[in-house]
Amino acid sequence: MTATSHVTAEQTQFINGVAGKLSGFLSEQQDLMATVSPDVEPLIGSISNLVTGGKRLRALMCYWGWRGAGGPAGDPDIITAGCALELFQAAALIHDDIIDRSDTRRGGPSVHKRFNQLHEMNGWALDSGRFGDAAAILTGDLCLSFSEESFTEIGHRAAAGSPARRIFNVMRAEVMAGQYLDILEEVAGPVRDRAGSVERAKSIIRYKSAKYSTEHPLALGGALAGAPEGLLKGYSEFSLPLGEAFQMRDDVLGVFGDPETTGKPAGDDLREGKRTVLVGFAINQAPPAEADYLDRMLGNPGLGEVEVAEIRRVIVECGALDATESLIAELSNRAFEALERLPLEDLPLVALRQLAEAAVSRAA
Repeated sequence: MTATSHVTAEQTQFINGVAGKLSGFLSEQQDLMATVSPDVEPLIGSISNLVTGGKRLRALMCYWGWRGAGGPAGDPDIITAGCALELFQAAALIHDDIIDRSDTRRGGPSVHKRFNQLHEMNGWALDSGRFGDAAAILTGDLCLSFSEESFTEIGHRAAAGSPARRIFNVMRAEVMAGQYLDILEEVAGPVRDRAGSVERAKSIIRYKSAKYSTEHPLALGGALAGAPEGLLKGYSEFSLPLGEAFQMRDDVLGVFGDPETTGKPAGDDLREGKRTVLVGFAINQAPPAEADYLDRMLGNPGLGEVEVAEIRRVIVECGALDATESLIAELSNRAFEALERLPLEDLPLVALRQLAEAAVSRAA
């Protein structure tokens, strides 16, 4: 068996283990919630629907961080850690979609939109949109609670004061801080110093996405397996630039991606007013009149195909897309160079290389 086929087989076993653990965990929670009232079934149903799909990037980064540090394949603790990360990501996505007013997720309705539709289908009183947002906030909070419950189940490896617990706690706090920086930039960006827009966007990417997508999951797996500080430092040197490149690729797809592939309407990031690195470069490099146009259009939920096409033209012609692609390439190269320096056995090295390549070259 080649290293690649061995990686595929081991990842498949792990992913199936995480899926099974999630299914069992949520089934138990559903039984518990049924004792409260059958009316709360949609809360668990929404979470189950969200954690069923996805790339499992964070769980896989955690797994190979574990394996790279000597953790055995098939250990129930690393499967439980993967479950906790998937639940945490689901909570973040639920809240993120409310904040961004995004009605779609992975090609279907987002959680708040599902509750909105439930309200309308039943002909309930008061405002369906407000009900949808409120119910989704509660669902996201419940999902956060489940993530903590799942992680605690690991036991002594995840106990208070342990390296893994510190990483898990920091990861959750940083995501909330990064999310706040993101919404702050949306409202304050138009009146802030344009010259600083790219650096502010980089900071948002780092704390809202990169660290919790790649750096913290990889370190978490390593810490659970007892990795020394030197290995954890090497993990960070690889995974942080990878996570930043991953998010910048996501931002490019948010403007130029194919809706059939991404599962989101074309230009949705522009309607949501996202002040990304791509947008930062455009505002800095476009002629003043076109930069002013971008500032006016960003965050307009009524942007049509004509306006989206015009914004794309500005981004391309001013060199912002090329600048972003160059930065993605630079970060990717830094990540791959750091990966080659890691003192890992062949199997986790091949697996991490495959995950990194998929993260920076994806179309969805």
